[in-house]
Amino acid sequence: MRLLLIEDERELATALSVALSKLGIVTDHTMHLADAFELTRQNAYDAILLDRRLPDGEGLTFIPTLRRAGNDTPIIVLTARNEPLERVEGLDVGADDYLGKPFLVEELMARVRAVLRRPSNLTEQRIVAGRMVIDPLHLNVAIDAAPLDLPRRELLVLVALAKRKGKTVLRSTLETAVYNYEDEIQSNALDAHISRLRKRLLDAAAGVAIHNIRGVGYLLKEE
Repeated sequence: MRLLLIEDERELATALSVALSKLGIVTDHTMHLADAFELTRQNAYDAILLDRRLPDGEGLTFIPTLRRAGNDTPIIVLTARNEPLERVEGLDVGADDYLGKPFLVEELMARVRAVLRRPSNLTEQRIVAGRMVIDPLHLNVAIDAAPLDLPRRELLVLVALAKRKGKTVLRSTLETAVYNYEDEIQSNALDAHISRLRKRLLDAAAGVAIHNIRGVGYLLKEE
């Protein structure tokens, strides 16, 4: 899962990004609406977390701007402006949900999962590949009903490959699924993750193999 966080409180943004990363969530962060709009043009996000008080304007103005551009990514407003009429204002302008600060990360993630379960935003709830069953929304992997424990970035690589099983996935696509735009990516980092993932899947007899498509990317194939 990849989220865009539009938030001007640096400490909150850092803490939230760290907490989400422990859940396997890649988070891009910006403080400005103009930068946020450009990021939505460059990347596909599962959901957007939006503050209201931002340096370059009222956060709610971002929602109709995004919708006019044809982008229907779910938006959850995160704000200290949490009076009943303020919540009504946010929902009426097009927010999918509205959460007052302070909040628990667990509640935020429950709300993210809820908006992604809605029919207009429904993503594939299970991916079956070989003997694996993957729940991409909760980032769970099981082989013959037995949980497979994977490090966060290897798990993100696996989900990205499994969603496109039998097809070549570009290196750039995999890097986007694993890293946020501020990460410094070492040239061999992705290859190292895939090498370790390949061994774990082999040891677990997962019924799949990861093939290197030289100079292009990788392919997950059932065996």
